[in-house]
Amino acid sequence: MNPADESAERVYRQSRFAPPPGATEVLLVRHGASQAFRPGEPFPLVDGQGDPELAPEGREQAVQVCRRLAGEHIDAVYVSSLRRTSQTAEPLARALGLVSRVEPDLREVHLGSWEGGLFRVKVAENDPVALRLFAEERWDVIPGAEEAEAFARRVRQVIDRLAAAHAGQRLAVFTHGAFIAQALALAARSRPFAFLGADNASISHLVVLDGRWTVRRYNDTAHIDGALEASAAPLT
Repeated sequence: MNPADESAERVYRQSRFAPPPGATEVLLVRHGASQAFRPGEPFPLVDGQGDPELAPEGREQAVQVCRRLAGEHIDAVYVSSLRRTSQTAEPLARALGLVSRVEPDLREVHLGSWEGGLFRVKVAENDPVALRLFAEERWDVIPGAEEAEAFARRVRQVIDRLAAAHAGQRLAVFTHGAFIAQALALAARSRPFAFLGADNASISHLVVLDGRWTVRRYNDTAHIDGALEASAAPLT
């Protein structure tokens, strides 16, 4: 066979994405819906941050997302120091026979003087500072809130640290909405709030290798609302 004939037989097909050897898959799961805030009844605080428990609907969401993840190969389960994440992760840890590992740096952005549930009120009432917060895409316009650069640094450091400790593995990381938004914004080099709004009990997905982050999935809620049912297939 001459070289021209051999070249004519070559084909180059598309293939599905596969994580590179040694990469860490980080499944970022937002906690289920937490209890409603009632004026005059602030949430208890843990290290200065509001710590509501899951609402009844949040517990059902936890069952749904953990049922989805229980069919996956998961090497470790991580939660933040706020109980709504550990409550959401509990059905998965039980099903897989794993112990959820507490990583404090997975906690939500600190909301300063708006902690304990007041943030929800300020946003609902279109407080001028809340409007400025979304316009400038900085949490630290709230008095006493975590500085934007410090928050971004915390998110990057904890994701890189977990990835280094679990090279070639897949992690279920139960965390918070602003944390997920910041992580995906760092990966995509986007506006800080471009990914803000992940639904309760949603799954987002990063692949991390040598400090390079790739976004594979954002706000997957097929297990909650049945939309795009095909995406409820295994998380490949």
